[in-house]
Amino acid sequence: MSRMSPVTRVLVTDLDGTLLGGTREERRRLRDALARHPEVTLVFATGRGLSSVRDVLRDPLVPRPRWIIADVGATVADGADFSPVDPLLEQLRAGWPGPARIRAALRRFPALTYQFGVVQEGRCSYHVAPERLTREVTDAVRALGCGWEYSAGRYFDVLPAGASKGNALRALAGKLGWTPQQILVAGDSLNDLSLFRTGAHGVVVGGAETALLDAVAGDPLVRRPRQTGAAGIHAVLQDLGWVGPDPDRPRRRHSVVVAYHRPPMHWTGTRWQPPSSPNGILPTLTSAFADGLPGVWVTALAGGDREAPRPHPTGLPLSLVPLSAEQWTGYFHRACKETLWPVLMSEPARSVPDRHAWAAYRAVNARFAEHITAEAAPGATVWLHDYNLWLVPGLLRGTRPDLRTGLFHHTPFPAPEVFAALPVAAELRASLACLDWAGFHTDAFAERFRRTLGQRAPRTEVHPLGVDRAAVERLARLRRPRPRPAAGRVVLSVERLDYAKAPVQKVDALDRLLERRPELRGRLVFRLVCPPPEPGITAYDSTRRQLEQRIAEVNERWQQGRWRPVDYLPGSLSAAAVVDEYLTADVLWVTSFQDGMNLTAKEFVAAQTALPARTPGVLVLSRHAGAAAELGDAALLTDPHSPEDLSTVLARALTLSAAERRARMNRLSELLGRERPADWAARIVRAIRDSAPEALPARTGVS
Repeated sequence: MSRMSPVTRVLVTDLDGTLLGGTREERRRLRDALARHPEVTLVFATGRGLSSVRDVLRDPLVPRPRWIIADVGATVADGADFSPVDPLLEQLRAGWPGPARIRAALRRFPALTYQFGVVQEGRCSYHVAPERLTREVTDAVRALGCGWEYSAGRYFDVLPAGASKGNALRALAGKLGWTPQQILVAGDSLNDLSLFRTGAHGVVVGGAETALLDAVAGDPLVRRPRQTGAAGIHAVLQDLGWVGPDPDRPRRRHSVVVAYHRPPMHWTGTRWQPPSSPNGILPTLTSAFADGLPGVWVTALAGGDREAPRPHPTGLPLSLVPLSAEQWTGYFHRACKETLWPVLMSEPARSVPDRHAWAAYRAVNARFAEHITAEAAPGATVWLHDYNLWLVPGLLRGTRPDLRTGLFHHTPFPAPEVFAALPVAAELRASLACLDWAGFHTDAFAERFRRTLGQRAPRTEVHPLGVDRAAVERLARLRRPRPRPAAGRVVLSVERLDYAKAPVQKVDALDRLLERRPELRGRLVFRLVCPPPEPGITAYDSTRRQLEQRIAEVNERWQQGRWRPVDYLPGSLSAAAVVDEYLTADVLWVTSFQDGMNLTAKEFVAAQTALPARTPGVLVLSRHAGAAAELGDAALLTDPHSPEDLSTVLARALTLSAAERRARMNRLSELLGRERPADWAARIVRAIRDSAPEALPARTGVS
């Protein structure tokens, strides 16, 4: 074989599930794109034997390869005439004992089923269940001087010690003078992993084996498009600029790209489930897109959601970022909730630095940046949400400086000296300085951000978020308020389990109040609706234990007959059920140590004022919640850092006259306003778009 001159680009791709995956139209587009770009040399890297590859090539949608790596890397052949590349075969099959000896040695393992119907050269292929692939089996293979590959939870290939798809590619590249920078490898299963270890560019197509995704997590050279099969390869070839756009179907890119790590639905194992409460950014984004916000929503598809059937039922323009359960745990459960969240709550002593978790955080942020880059039109507006994507601005600045990038913080932002307690503070500041715009709920949080970044701070604005008041009012008008409990007064808290919400301190305050005000015993119920965190998050375990212990102690101390002072519901409620709770409550008790906004307080006002004939309840609101900056002393403000204040303010709320309650609620209703979440979202997008001094010309054909 003569040495060839270097080629410009090389695509090395697996067949089944990769090049052969997807619809016939998607495969046609990839075939035609390669035909338009003959400078891209095509190499098959497959577990099939050469005779099976011949059968594949009878399909007119399969492009002709220049070279073939077959038999899981034990064979290399010329794609023109299928002649073996003998020097490479000798190198890859060195020490191969032959199939007869291997089959004889492995006959003692009945769990191995030999694939008699598969033509094999330089390998022996078996089927075996994962739990039956034991150390004894693999030791027997090594004793023969062989290696092995296992993939898709079924396929077990015994190979020469030096054979693998990756080793075959290295040998072929060395012979032909290719460098890793010239090569893009594509695969979908674990037996493709060695290709991704060659230092080449990589693409793991959508729907790939989870074990492969886990193995390449964090590799900046590996791209993970949402498209499956041929469409995934085609998308990455276009992103790399190796092939041009499909002339009869230009790629649609978006003028607005929204990125938030949480999807609007999750898979329960049997069905898609919407959020259990109308709180937060999820319903805001859902409403905004439903009401005409242009663009696409980039979000994670993690854990059990990856096993759900497609398509998702939201009808929203979602661009899903597949993440393994392990990646999600390191990123969200550990880095976000154990390292960053305590600092955001101004409790840096609770922060747990973890380099492995931070590596997952970096990797997931890189995945999001990659997806955003692929979705964004030239000069597009990118709207990021919250601390979970803090590294994305820096990544985008390096790859897409044409984008205008804004980030809205729904959480509090800590003081500069608290932020500096993070070991990764410098890395985060460098990325946040790449923003064009940053948004906050309050002036105080915005000012902390400015002081943290100093002269590098981007344009920073305050845009408090409201609730979908019309939706809450519709639910309230459809409900029949439940009869009040025999105990009389109901004090309500609806909040996720989190030490930042001060749940233990509230139970302590109730205990103190009942001790001082004996007339309230038997006449007051504190209903605490407190959904647990996502399974796998351990940051709140001690809070849960303390809370449940204090509830048991207080209930045991004060119970009278069937009455107990604390009614604890450690679960989620539907939106309608939450509104029922709002309508029944005499007091909504919000006591956050820190809170970006607290939309529960606003929902309570919306529900209570939907039925004006009723005597309204009272809002007791933490001074440290963002909502306090808007609602002010129309609510009764309390300081959860003061046990005395918690008890005193609650006692006052229970004794307000009907006239004062109505006056306060009327004022809260005025302050709440009626801006739709979709209007708020449109205002933010305009602010980000206007943040850069220069304006790029609009591009036609984008959404």
